[in-house]
Amino acid sequence: MKSRVLSLLSLMIFVGVANVLAQEKSNYVSEVWVADQGDGTYKNPILYTDYSDPDVCRAGDDYYMTSSSFNCIPGLQILHSKDLVNWELIGAAIPNGLPPADVFSKPQHGNGVWAPSIRYHNNEFYIFYGDPDYGIYMTKAKDPAGPWSSLTLVKEGKGLIDACPLWDEDGRVYLVHGVAGSRASFKSVLSVCELNKEATKAITESVIVFDGHGKHPTIEGPKFYKKDGYYYIFAPGGGVPTGWQIVMRSKNVYGPYEDKIVLAQGKTAINGPHQGGWVDTPSGEDWFIHFQDVGAVGRIVHLQPMTWKNGWPVMGIDKDKDGCGDPVLTYKKPNVGKTYSIMTPAESDEFNDTKTGYQWQWHGNSSPFWIFNDATNGNMRLYSVLTPEDYKSLWDVPNLFLQKIPAPEFTATVKMTFHPNPENDGERAGFVIMGRDYGVVAIEDTKDGIVLSQGFCKGADKGKAEIINEKVTIKNNKPVYLRVTMQGENDCQFSYSFNGKKFTDIGQPFKAREGQWIGAKMGVFVNRHNYHKDSGWIDVDWFRVTK
Repeated sequence: MKSRVLSLLSLMIFVGVANVLAQEKSNYVSEVWVADQGDGTYKNPILYTDYSDPDVCRAGDDYYMTSSSFNCIPGLQILHSKDLVNWELIGAAIPNGLPPADVFSKPQHGNGVWAPSIRYHNNEFYIFYGDPDYGIYMTKAKDPAGPWSSLTLVKEGKGLIDACPLWDEDGRVYLVHGVAGSRASFKSVLSVCELNKEATKAITESVIVFDGHGKHPTIEGPKFYKKDGYYYIFAPGGGVPTGWQIVMRSKNVYGPYEDKIVLAQGKTAINGPHQGGWVDTPSGEDWFIHFQDVGAVGRIVHLQPMTWKNGWPVMGIDKDKDGCGDPVLTYKKPNVGKTYSIMTPAESDEFNDTKTGYQWQWHGNSSPFWIFNDATNGNMRLYSVLTPEDYKSLWDVPNLFLQKIPAPEFTATVKMTFHPNPENDGERAGFVIMGRDYGVVAIEDTKDGIVLSQGFCKGADKGKAEIINEKVTIKNNKPVYLRVTMQGENDCQFSYSFNGKKFTDIGQPFKAREGQWIGAKMGVFVNRHNYHKDSGWIDVDWFRVTK
């Protein structure tokens, strides 16, 4: 009997350990950047990745974040966390494309989704964002992983951006937003309007409640809160590279608002710490998530401790007690009642699923006929797409299959097989580091056979063409491993291999550069310049990010 009990206990322990290991195995952990230090502390940035203009909300013990996605689809990627330090991608609120479809079917660099806000109200999740060319949109969901409702145009108007709602105690709903100078020829003010109870339509005109001209130039990205009878607007000022975080408060939703700078760079290396969201924990702690612009890698995400003093928030560490904090590089993790497993948003992909990984985005509205997730054979097939008539470079192509740069230093390797259509000369596939300038290593079907080449395009955003640095003739239908290593000051070196072990550098080093309001991105593509009734394709076996 005793041995049977011990055996049963051993089995239970084994099953328990196996379950824990299985759970931990399912958590993706980056090889190139992990914020959780494993000792009860974390380091900033919590995401060394381009989640621009982040906002966050809490629902019970869970935290959800979204960010600006501009023209990239799926848009409004959703991240989930249990402790504000460890995050995973769980979906996207705009899975298929942006309106108007005929506009966003072509790359609209820097347009589309600007500075969203995410809120949890009455058991539903809401996201509001401004499109600078069309107005303020809203989508909502019962489950943040989706599905999300079709986009609703809440307030039409050119130049309306950076929207955030507030549900007041009396049931009324208000919206704060900014104005884009690039569209309205006017900026640096924040306005408030009222919405209907369903939060689907503005029912009043917008009223300017704060003018940042002079004192807080380029004020934008507002977030709306209410605490202890005060309406609070959190907003960044001073511009992205060197700005600061402002908080405004008033007893009246329409003001007048008094203002205070509560977070600035100080003597730290964290430039422009601003634009983000305030969130609390069930234990009563307050935290502020914001971004820092670091150029080619993009707008990376930081987590700052936050306290309240005399009715004002103080972010970071206020060493001189003036009410304005400096950002922290390391700090103790939020008190959420327990310790959770280390995890990071997915980067590598084995392509063993019928669904596309949440880390991937297209550079415009996508077509279901661009991709086949062939889980049976464990690969992803991308079909070649006809380039636009006014094609100058990959800057003009929407079917770039890309993800964000994961860290300042990394190696990314893709294993692919090129299957060009023999009746369609000029099909081309490859691995690209995309931005205003871009670097590429590509396989092309030419009249002289299959050619592997490396090149770059400097000034892609200015309509410049690619320059080829080196060409190598290779055999068709043979798997090839394409690699880029990024280190130092965004310096990238491309290489290739036919066995996955010995890699040969190709072409010249390339310096990665950011895109329009986004960091550089990396990924694969396959295109053709000539019309034919059928296409070739690439089979991508895997994409791996390593040190």
